[in-house]
Amino acid sequence: MEITKTITDNTANIALTGRLDTLTSSDLEAELETVLDSVQFIVFDFKELDYISSAGLRVLLTAQKALAKKGGHVTIANCSPDVKEVFTITGFADILEIL
Repeated sequence: MEITKTITDNTANIALTGRLDTLTSSDLEAELETVLDSVQFIVFDFKELDYISSAGLRVLLTAQKALAKKGGHVTIANCSPDVKEVFTITGFADILEIL
């Protein structure tokens, strides 16, 4: 998985390419640890994300909980139909803002 990150004001924009699964979720988790204290919002661009597993969902939920404590939130943009279906089936579509 490839992670591209930009920070503007209080928002981190993070684009993911490849698969967010058990093998790669720790990479995203480490990247998020570097920004969670300094931002209020995270926008994930999943245009190039092919797959997300429960391990990846856990990382997103952890980020959402951390930001919610400060009045922020996580937004998911540009999901493929397959990834969007995972969010719908798991109920994450009700927890995260999915554009």
